[in-house]
Amino acid sequence: MIFRQYGRAYHSVDPNFDSKALSEVGFRRNHARSIPVDELGSRFEEIERVELDAAVEGDVQDETEQALLNELEARLDEVVARLPEGGVVVVENEQGHDYPKTRQKITTVEAGLENRLHFHYTIAPPLRVTAYRPKT
Repeated sequence: MIFRQYGRAYHSVDPNFDSKALSEVGFRRNHARSIPVDELGSRFEEIERVELDAAVEGDVQDETEQALLNELEARLDEVVARLPEGGVVVVENEQGHDYPKTRQKITTVEAGLENRLHFHYTIAPPLRVTAYRPKT
């Protein structure tokens, strides 16, 4: 399960990575579970910190950006899949401070007698997450 801090509690969230959204790397609260901030350390122990990034290039802008977001979400899913029973992943990036954004670089490529745009997308800064297991 993935959590993100909202005020004085961590709330369970679902990834919402959408190339058409204003904040492409997004999370939506699902209201399934919450943990008070001051209880995280007493109930869970850290097992892994990961910085997730991705890089993709292609010829169609929106498709390339969405492919980047799909790759980032797949990497997040890998971290969640490695969790032990009852484990949680916490998104560490703070909104407005170090939140991941898509970055675009456009180059011109010659294709026969035409010039075409080629899109390069990356995530910066990386999506930082920490995996925790329940204390026994």
